[in-house]
Order: sequence, then C-alpha cells, then structure tokens
Amino acid sequence: MWYTKEKEGDDVHSKNSEITIEVVGDGVTRRILSYSDKIMVVELNFKSGAAGTMHEHYHEQVIYVVSGKIAYREEGKPDTIMTAGDSYYIAPNLVHGALALEDSKILDIFTPAREDFLKK
Repeated sequence: MWYTKEKEGDDVHSKNSEITIEVVGDGVTRRILSYSDKIMVVELNFKSGAAGTMHEHYHEQVIYVVSGKIAYREEGKPDTIMTAGDSYYIAPNLVHGALALEDSKILDIFTPAREDFLKK
C-alpha cells in the first residue's frame, strides 16, 4: 500500500500485529512501519553477527538504535559503535552498512520513502 495524504492532518496508523515481517538477510528482518511518499519508518532486527551489506541510495536516512549494539560502517571511515539511544544521520549516496555486535533493533527513517522496499 502506497499512502499519500489526501489533506493536511490526515493520519496513518500502522497496527503492529498486521505488519509483515520480511527476512532481508541472514539474521536480519525488516518491518515497514508508517510511511507516505515523503517519509518512511522501518524497523530492523539483527541477530548478533548479522550484517547489513554495504550499499547506497539517494534517500536521506537517520538510524536510531532501539536496543543492542551495532557497528555503523561508512566507506572510507572507521566504524562508529552505536548503542541504545544513539542516532546517526546518513546523507544521500554515501556507501554504508552495519554489523550487529549483539542482538539489536534499529529504526531507519528515510526521506523520501524507500519505494524499492514496497515493490514485491
């Protein structure tokens, strides 16, 4: 479902029990939470040792660590260790990834929304 607000003030409610869990890698699952064409919130769960492969995209992104510990990786830079409550802004077109140092849950916030996540 691709949602575009009909008018200012419209709300979208994502009911947790109805959100599909997708396996997106070895030890990595993704749940697309609320979104519009302008913003998207995604929950990722990593088993310890699981990796988010190095990649890039034109979207701006903020990572927020809900629980656990990850090594955020950005091409050409040393790893940044992140724990619960930490966040990190990722500019468009930066090659980046992550490695879970323990079981972890993160929220990724994208603008605009990741339309590639919605294509099946």
